[in-house]
Amino acid sequence: MTEKPILSIVIPTLNAADTLPSCLAALRLGERAELPHEILVVDGGSGDGTVALARQAGARQVDAERGRGTQLRAGGQAANGEWLLFLHADTILAGDWPGAISRFISDPASRYRAAYCRLGFDDDQPGHRLIAAAANLRSRLFGLPYGDQALLIHRDYYRTMGEYPALLLMEDVALVCRIGRRNLQQLPDVTALTSAERYRRNGTMRRVVRNWICLGAYFLGVSPERIARFYR
Repeated sequence: MTEKPILSIVIPTLNAADTLPSCLAALRLGERAELPHEILVVDGGSGDGTVALARQAGARQVDAERGRGTQLRAGGQAANGEWLLFLHADTILAGDWPGAISRFISDPASRYRAAYCRLGFDDDQPGHRLIAAAANLRSRLFGLPYGDQALLIHRDYYRTMGEYPALLLMEDVALVCRIGRRNLQQLPDVTALTSAERYRRNGTMRRVVRNWICLGAYFLGVSPERIARFYR
């Protein structure tokens, strides 16, 4: 792409060869839309084929110290776009995301707010549907979308908010708390379809309880380092 991108899509990766191809394939829809964009894959030292897959897809590779907060921060700093879309490597944007993003960024008021996607999972199990519904309700009521719901934000506003903190965990919560519920909006007609593998692997209820304990601990002032040790 020769023209300066309007949008930079930042994807942190660590051994994401199994999920990254589907994530990148969904982004090809943007190539047919009038939305000049670049894709940055910010790798934290993958030992599988993640980096090769990113290059084959035409993404720009950025190396960073391992840690999602650190990688997101590095990607935001390396981005050339006026707008930033932070996206997880195991998430697929479903729906007319180029149209929804174009409409959001065309509104001058959006320069001082951020947008996220409705959460969904890549299977139709009742437990996972319930988790997604609870996450979407949490996002609307409390302004707490997680990183797997993606985040769209103007570059200048993002920097004003202090960027993603270089934390081992809770970097997404830290940033949206600074943005505030009144300045967060759900993108209409776009779903972030996220892999449910971690729930299948760890047990659905066990994972849910652990997530809520981590969130509560964060708001009680427990350090992200201690929360990360518990989480992992």
